[in-house]
Parts: sequence; structure tokens; C-alpha cells
Amino acid sequence: MKTDDDEALASRLERLWPERMPDMSANLSDAVPVKRRTVVQAGAALATVQLTGCATTPEPQLAGFIDPPMPERPPTMMPVSLKVNGRNVRVTVDTRTTVLDVLRENLALKGSKKGCDHGQCGACTVLIEGRRTNACLSLAVMHDGQEITTIEGLGTPERLHPMQAAFLQRDGFQCGYCTPGQICSSVGMLAEVKLGMPSHVTRDLQAPGALSDEEIRERMSGNLCRCSAYPRIVEAIRDVAEGRTS
Repeated sequence: MKTDDDEALASRLERLWPERMPDMSANLSDAVPVKRRTVVQAGAALATVQLTGCATTPEPQLAGFIDPPMPERPPTMMPVSLKVNGRNVRVTVDTRTTVLDVLRENLALKGSKKGCDHGQCGACTVLIEGRRTNACLSLAVMHDGQEITTIEGLGTPERLHPMQAAFLQRDGFQCGYCTPGQICSSVGMLAEVKLGMPSHVTRDLQAPGALSDEEIRERMSGNLCRCSAYPRIVEAIRDVAEGRTS
């Protein structure tokens, strides 16, 4: 004896899978056997239909209870004074502007590169107050009144910085995209070594030893070179550390 529920279920299943459904003229219990996969698919389809029906059901009018969307606010601008490569500059920027964007867009200093823009590749490395910094992660307003040195401020074509000269002599680059960040990071790294700052591989924190290749690689691990010029970069840094550059 078929029930009303049987007829309703049969009707819905027939609409969903007419080619898969057996003859429903008899009681569902007497129907041709259905595969387990068909039952699972049918159940999932019914659940989807019911959820979709719920989702499309008109909601009551809640205009009086829902806050209207906030109007879009204009950016907050702030003046920032910096000393970039020995020159005093003053710019008015959005408070969300990074040091990298100020250097490249406001001051037209294109040497510092925007690689990953997430602080992972080191192509944007500059020296802020003598310490190497990922310019893409540091907001300009945080450094008001501070001194920034970029690759353009380390040396000139006529008078190269020792690290720049070492990279040229050792051929410590290929495409050159990461080179400004590599050089600035190398200069900052040697300054850290002179201050006695240890690295992750320093064995004696009380008396750091000589600057080994292992130490150089670890200290420069935040600067990536997709051309894989790492061996020559290590050689260039060692030359400068040991005073062998011309």
C-alpha cells in the first residue's frame, strides 16, 4: 500500500533523475532495486533543493534593523620628513604608504625593487638609520625624521662603495633585479657583525668567531636570488669583510 509520503518522494525523485528511476506504480518497497550510489545522489540532490529553497525564501523586511553601509572615507594624509641619501625631503603621503612606494613613486628612486611585496624576497632592502629594513613592510610615517640610504646613496659610478665594487669584481649577479637589495643587505649585515650581533648558526654567543661562509649564508638568507648567484655573493661579502676590495 503506497502512502502519501511514498508518492511525494517518488514524484520528486522522478523529476530529478527520470532516466534512473524505476516504475513507481507499485509500492516503493516492491520497486526494482536501486543502486546505493543512486540513493546517495538522490539524497544529496534533495538536500540541495531544500537548502536552495530556504535560501531563496523572501526574507522579511529588516531595513529598519540593519545599519546602512558606512560611507567610504578619504585617505588620511600626513606630512613626513626624511633624510634620503643625505638629502632632506618632505612629502605628504597616505598613512598607509610604505617606504618602498615613497622611494619609488614620490622620490623616483627606482633602485629599490618591488619583488614579492610581502617581505619575503629582500629585493626592497634599504638601510634605515644604518639597519637593513624591508622597505615594502615599513610604513613611511613610522620613520619621520629618520635617515634612509638606498642603493643610489651607497656610491656613484665614479666612486663605488666597496660592496658594489666587490659584486662587480666577483660577478655576484646575473639579471641584477635583486642586486640592489643584496648589496644594501650585505652592508647592513657587516655592520651587525661589527656590533657583535649573533645569527642563528653562531655557536658561541659570548664570543662570536670569524665570519664563516655558513654565517654569511645564514645572515643573508632573507635575500633571494632567483638566478642562484649565491656562491659569488658570498665571495663578494667575504672580500669586503676581509678588506680585499680595490
